[in-house]
Amino acid sequence: MLYFRYLGQEKYTELLDLLYKGSLSFLDHNQHISGADLGILLIEVLVKSQNKNFTEWTPKLCKIFAKISPTTVERDTFIVNTIRWSSLDGKHGHPFLHQNIAQVYWNEKNYVQARHHYLHSKDGNGCARLLIEFQSMQGFRCEADLFIAQTFTSYTQQHPNIKRSGPPYLLPLLNFIWFLLQAIESRKLATFTVLCQQYEPSIKRDPCYVQYLDRIGQIFFGLKPPPQQSKGIFDNLIQSFLNSAEDDSDDDISHPSSSRQIIENTDLD
Repeated sequence: MLYFRYLGQEKYTELLDLLYKGSLSFLDHNQHISGADLGILLIEVLVKSQNKNFTEWTPKLCKIFAKISPTTVERDTFIVNTIRWSSLDGKHGHPFLHQNIAQVYWNEKNYVQARHHYLHSKDGNGCARLLIEFQSMQGFRCEADLFIAQTFTSYTQQHPNIKRSGPPYLLPLLNFIWFLLQAIESRKLATFTVLCQQYEPSIKRDPCYVQYLDRIGQIFFGLKPPPQQSKGIFDNLIQSFLNSAEDDSDDDISHPSSSRQIIENTDLD
């Protein structure tokens, strides 16, 4: 009765507080269905009242979500309705909401769902940490590149301005990443060297990229850290690639990998 009274009088603030506290109370007493039902009503009131305060309500809604048992059927309805409410300002839901949902799934060790929601958030660092744990817990050490590639492919397929599963992309850095994954898979240093040279202007857009490539070269291609010289870190890095490439076997030089052939025969930009 109190619900309908507040609703009829449009006392949305009081009604939202009532439903939120009631949902948590039920869930704290392991009444998951009742708690989820009140949570669903809460979302309906948010929509009806046109409440778009995502900063305030995202943590609260995700707190309810985290308390609902994963085996409760109503949990899926609750989270779908929550995303739909947050979609008032976007097609796929608010990024902050997806970030919080991903964290809930991550805490539950549901890596697949966590990864999916991180793709719709703006938390790249969180997504990277998740992928590291996902791969270390459920993959082999040699599969690190596969986990990264899956996420890259999912992102490019879902982004409204890209929607492609492979090159050529309009954005040069996306082509670079795609070819970089191919080079890592082949472990051919010569391919890595040519790739970095071809995409030098794009790589230089962010100084951090050079440091990342330095680490990639050391981990996947056995490069030594570049010497600290005055001519610049990128030039040092490229020189390190070239020096190591010269030390490769004649077999590597005379029989280039398929990944290198792809790079040399494709319009990289």
